[in-house]
Amino acid sequence: MITRQVVRDQILAYLNRQITLAQLVDWAENTMNEGALDSRDAPVLADVIGRLGAADIEDFSLTWDDCYSFLSRLGYKVEVMAA
Repeated sequence: MITRQVVRDQILAYLNRQITLAQLVDWAENTMNEGALDSRDAPVLADVIGRLGAADIEDFSLTWDDCYSFLSRLGYKVEVMAA
């Protein structure tokens, strides 16, 4: 089942360069095709995942502000740290 935490982890993996944009897009596309979203959060999950799945299209490129907004909508407070 896809939950807020699963989506958060994918976005953070992308921001931390653990996965590429292509991998994030593939994950999002596959997830939308499977349709196993947590019913409690299905509308926001579908919206965020759908947008991530389109991030490889020039008109829908993924920005830091997009990721910040997605994480906020998923209920997370975003803080940046450098190590």
